Amino acid sequence: MNRCVVGLQWGDEGKGKVVDMLAAESDIVVRYGGGANAGHTVIVGDNKFALHLLPSGSVRPGLACVITGGVVVDPETLTAEIERLRLQNINLEDRLLISENAHVVLDYHKVEDRLREKQLGKAKLGTTARGIGPCYCDKVSRTHAVRMSDFRDLESLRAMIERIVDYKNKLFDAVYGAEPVDAGAIFKKCAAYAGTFLPFTVDTTEFLHRSIAAGKSILFEGAQGTLLDLDHGTFPFVTSSNSSALGLAAGCGVPAGAVDFFLGVAKAYTTRVGAGPFPTEQDNEIGRYIREKGGEYGTTTGRPRRCGWFDAVAVKYSVTIGGIDAVALLHLDTLAGLDELNICKAYRYAGAGRSSQSTFFPANCARLAAVECVYETVDGWRQDISGASSFEQLPAEARRYVIRIEELVGKPVMYIGTGPERDQIICRSADRT
Repeated sequence: MNRCVVGLQWGDEGKGKVVDMLAAESDIVVRYGGGANAGHTVIVGDNKFALHLLPSGSVRPGLACVITGGVVVDPETLTAEIERLRLQNINLEDRLLISENAHVVLDYHKVEDRLREKQLGKAKLGTTARGIGPCYCDKVSRTHAVRMSDFRDLESLRAMIERIVDYKNKLFDAVYGAEPVDAGAIFKKCAAYAGTFLPFTVDTTEFLHRSIAAGKSILFEGAQGTLLDLDHGTFPFVTSSNSSALGLAAGCGVPAGAVDFFLGVAKAYTTRVGAGPFPTEQDNEIGRYIREKGGEYGTTTGRPRRCGWFDAVAVKYSVTIGGIDAVALLHLDTLAGLDELNICKAYRYAGAGRSSQSTFFPANCARLAAVECVYETVDGWRQDISGASSFEQLPAEARRYVIRIEELVGKPVMYIGTGPERDQIICRSADRT
């Protein structure tokens, strides 16, 4: 079976844990979009793996791990990530494949990212400053792009980098009044990267299609979340790629029809990092309770996440546009201790009559900023659920909360997260699908 795991909110839903779980039943795990701005965490016993570019299934031995052309690769981050896994006795030498068509994030991209955000001031987007946006911009402009395949010819790469850096330095000086970057130093790094990554660099599209023909089980892993999708998210407060399920085909060259099952991941509440509208945000004691109990600080940046109630309107939108078959609802344990929980079941636009409600999410930020949430209040629970191993072991209030979310988003909740550990997840019966 070929499956795809994708986030249904503004990222940070816990995809890493779900991918790690499903990877145990897969032959190949594939990262198809985004860059080192992603942060996927897998906890195995006393070991915590924070992955940014490698697929979350990398910590499972024996799996082929693929980074496709839809990903922008930061060689510095990837080198460090591979080394950290090696020190934890996880070797990728014989099972990592990187697309020759993947674009490369270099030092000038990170400089450009920081300069753009600084110039925007209070209007900044809140990027991770990892150079992801500028790298995707160069990909689209074509003339200033470097791809993994370019590492095969170092002399041509040297000339390419000198030309690109000359342009970037003129831009940095004229627009930002910034110091120039050193083309020679960047090329020296690239020469070292070439020696490291060329053995892994292949045509991943061919590899995936051969694997499908051979009947291999492939697990596709999205980065960020659907509401951060460049075309279908809360633009401009989005990432620079198609981070929804819709990005799979473009990101890896495999049609959506080759995927048998799409699993969407959501938290039992809502979070987002950075700027942008957030209808259910609780900038109060409730939000702070969720943040501290759920450890809601960014894997990539360490920034505190904004926290709020579960938004069924937003999640149903993500389910609808992504063709999602079932949902994994994580962090349910975080909500223990609250006497009442609110679920946003509809939006009402400011100034509209009380009977005027909408259950379709407006990805347009101006419209989204104008909505008022229509909440449904349900009973909370006090019991610690971290040890629950079945749906029946959950408190009745927790079960009702999950069932109500199923009703509102229109898809079964197949997995329920009850804690951060690998085995703290309830798998409901297959007939939920």
